[in-house]
Amino acid sequence: MPHDPLSRLQWLVFALVGAVFTTVYIPQPVLPILRQQFGVGEGAASLTVSAVVLGMALANLPFGALADRLPIRPILLTGGLVIAAAGLASALAPTLPLLVAARFIQGLFIPSLTTCLVAYLARVMPVERLNVVMGSYVSATVVGGLSGRLLGGFILPAEHWRWAFFAAASLLLGATLAAYAGLPREADHGHATRESVRFRDVLFRHDLFRLYCVGAGAMFVFSSVFNYMPFYLHGAPFHWSTRAVTLLYLSYLVGVVIGPLAGKLSNRVGNGTAMVLGALVFGVGLAVTLIPRGWAMAAALALVCAGFFTLHASAAGALNRKVSAGRGRANAFYVLFYYLGGAAGITVSGHAYHLAGWHGVVALAGVALLVPLTTGMLEMRSRSGSR
Repeated sequence: MPHDPLSRLQWLVFALVGAVFTTVYIPQPVLPILRQQFGVGEGAASLTVSAVVLGMALANLPFGALADRLPIRPILLTGGLVIAAAGLASALAPTLPLLVAARFIQGLFIPSLTTCLVAYLARVMPVERLNVVMGSYVSATVVGGLSGRLLGGFILPAEHWRWAFFAAASLLLGATLAAYAGLPREADHGHATRESVRFRDVLFRHDLFRLYCVGAGAMFVFSSVFNYMPFYLHGAPFHWSTRAVTLLYLSYLVGVVIGPLAGKLSNRVGNGTAMVLGALVFGVGLAVTLIPRGWAMAAALALVCAGFFTLHASAAGALNRKVSAGRGRANAFYVLFYYLGGAAGITVSGHAYHLAGWHGVVALAGVALLVPLTTGMLEMRSRSGSR
């Protein structure tokens, strides 16, 4: 463990966030097994994933408000203990309704370890280190997402999915206790100041709203690419197998490296410039997908991931630099817009793919990228104007 206390904090955050997202994605690779064991259809088995997302959506804003009113470390501890207990209940659930209920409870408390943690970091981190730590946070979401899928379907035999839930609950419990013990206490900023900030105060601030839209726009494009790419690669002229397509998804690991680098880049050139560069790299990646070659697809997805995670890290960093009060609410809105953008991207791009194939998806994604691109330019202008 590094001697630098800020580096130690960074590792604690990485472990906790990675454990959270491992928990979220465990059932995805074993959905066919769940369908078979519980004797249900595909939609019912998929509730083990969608119940978590629904819980997160419902609880995100309330936890954002709590983060502005209360000390955050106790919230992290309570949330982590509840999620770990619900993970154990998931591992032992004898019926699908009980499994879905346990997963829903996990979703309800996950914002206590995501939205609240970001607000905590913005509260205790020096400004010059915030972008880098937020980049590590983004990287941890990548590692956690991949770990959950690997743990659920590859590291452990799929038919022993209950052990995967147990392992994830144990991992989360350890990370929660380590974070509670190792994270420094927050300075008392006064509850009156935090309570005076309302949801509408951070929703309708134009400089914050456009950053929420960056998260929404970036996730709109990213979710579209990764949801419809398999259809593109299964068809002519590629005719790739499912295994070959899956290997391309390892490009997601680019985010592990890009997250911290994007934070350092934002510190050096400014968050606005980093957003512009991220949007441009993202756009180049989309264009390269139109080259019907295998090597081009691998390069394209690497560029797409690099652009996306640069946008995500720089937007989150910019948001928390701008907010001095109401950080919990502001981050709650960012996460809400982020997931709404992803859901909208999957839905609208489905129509685009039906009408014009992959070229339709790319065209729609290119239009959506104008949101983070123009926002980055506005951020650059406001930064130069404030000098």
